[in-house]
Formats: sequence, structure tokens, C-alpha cells
Amino acid sequence: MSFAGPAEHYDRFMGRYTPSLAVALADAAGVVPGQHVCDVGCGPGGLTRELVTRVGAGNVAAIDPAHRFAVACRERNPGVDVREGVAEELPWPDGAFDTTLSSLVIGFMNDPDGGVREMARVTRPGGAVASCMWDVVGGRMTMLRVFWTAVRQVDPAIIGETRMAGTSEGDIAARFRRAGLLAVVDGTITAEASYVDFDDFWEPFAYGVGPAGQSFVALPEKDKARVRELCREALPLGAFTLDAHAWYARGTVPPT
Repeated sequence: MSFAGPAEHYDRFMGRYTPSLAVALADAAGVVPGQHVCDVGCGPGGLTRELVTRVGAGNVAAIDPAHRFAVACRERNPGVDVREGVAEELPWPDGAFDTTLSSLVIGFMNDPDGGVREMARVTRPGGAVASCMWDVVGGRMTMLRVFWTAVRQVDPAIIGETRMAGTSEGDIAARFRRAGLLAVVDGTITAEASYVDFDDFWEPFAYGVGPAGQSFVALPEKDKARVRELCREALPLGAFTLDAHAWYARGTVPPT
């Protein structure tokens, strides 16, 4: 799935969870000053920004297949080595980084196992690889649970995002082990986002961002109205904050 829309649309839809999620993933990966790190599937640069604050722009590389996102990441994070490309074919040499991370990306890779192998390849022996993806199967990403529950009430045949890599417990860790990573640990990390009102929650779905947005814009108008009504009923009045849980795994690249 491609993300061809403006970075600002992603910011309002999913990017508002990035500040807290980025901190949690960088902590889980063990990113500390002095490391050289890579953000795979960087999007507009939310995780990249957190990495820059920890290790400095000159020690951060990032890559994304979407041209608009790569441009936005470069503009928002001056001095970072930002490339345009895919996770399955990373343009850096073996062992280039101390830590390689991907946030909310593994589910969108054409070959998730291949992407993990590439992340391991560009990480030095003894270095860390870490990845996270929303817990869609368990329903603990509240925004997506509310939306997909409403959609399935309108059309029970719609599957949603539950078959995507990384969205169920243990999936990322299993891929890490298949890639030969050692000392794999996994669990959940949490994030949150605040909304000024229901319209602030609802309007970004019309941007067509990601599986949820693209599924929404493809619905007939009467079904869109019904999904909106069901989401409205499921959420508080006025301002509110939603929590979100993601599965993560961290593994160590074996010695040569």
C-alpha cells in the first residue's frame, strides 16, 4: 500500500500518535547518544525527529518509499541522510548502524521477512533491530478499533487490517527469529493522541490515509454516513484522548 498524500494529512491522521510512540520505541530499542541509527519507513519523520534528539542529525539515516514523505522528513530533520527507497533493498552497506528501527512499517512491507533481514544486514554485529506495529488484532489501538468496528457493522465482509504483518501478538518476534536475530524480546509499547472534538477525530479519515482511510473513501455515501454515526456514538463528547498499544520486538544481530 502506498502513501501518496501530503505529509500534513498523515500528521493529522496517524502522525499525532508519533511523538509518544517514537519515545517508547527508541527506549525499547536502547537508542542512546553516540550511536549511528537508521529509521526504516520513516514517513514524514516523526521517529526520525526523536532519534535526532538522542544521537544528533549526523548520526541518523532514514528511508521511505513515498516521495512526499521522504521530502518532508528531509525538510523537518536537516542534516539527516534521508533516502527514497524500500525496506527490502536498503541502500547502505553491511553493518552501517548500531541500531535499525521501523515504526508502524512492517505491516506495509511487500516482503516483511525480507525487510527484517535487510534491517539486520545493515546493523553491525551485536547491534539492535527493533520494530513495532499497532495491536489491531487485539483491538488495543482505540482509534482503529472504533473505526473498523463501525465499518464491519455496515459491511461484515470487510476484513480490515487484522491480516497485516505485526498486528498480532508474537508475529514480529517470530519474524526476527527467522531472520537469525538473537536474544529476541517482545511485548507492548503505548502511545496516545488527543482530539479537540469528534470532528477532529473524524475529518482525517476522508484524506484516504492508510488502509482505514482508503477503505472509508471507497464506501458508498450512505455507508460513510452510517460509519460516521456509529463512530460518533462510540466516542465521548467534547475533547478526549485515545490510547494505543503496539506490539514490538527487539533482537540482536549475531556476531560474524
